[in-house]
Amino acid sequence: EVLLVVGILSILAGIVILAINPSKNLIDSRNAQRRVDVNTILNGVYQYAIDNNGSIPSTITTSSTGICKTGGVCTGLIDLSVLTASGKYLVSMPYDPTTSTANSTTYNVIKDVNNRVTVSAPGAEGGASISVTR
Repeated sequence: EVLLVVGILSILAGIVILAINPSKNLIDSRNAQRRVDVNTILNGVYQYAIDNNGSIPSTITTSSTGICKTGGVCTGLIDLSVLTASGKYLVSMPYDPTTSTANSTTYNVIKDVNNRVTVSAPGAEGGASISVTR
């Protein structure tokens, strides 16, 4: 009888673990953080533009380029330290929860010919596409 109860409990535990799907929940939570980060960076860019007569930070280019972490070495990356310098727009530059490096946030930024800015998260997991344009 005890073996039968243990067997039934282990089957039920297996079903519950499969139903919860912890790996999918972790992917979803990291992607949610990426969405928040992308919006935070874009909000900082536009708050800066509002205070500077509509001019976005001059370091943003027309080619999709990675964003440098605050205080990092920004070779080949977009330096948005004007947003974090005084803490007025951002306290610190958000970075990807899994793929960031010592210098890169692993988020990309680009502006088009009309100065519309797009911030994206190329490291999104589970086939998600995370990108915001304003």
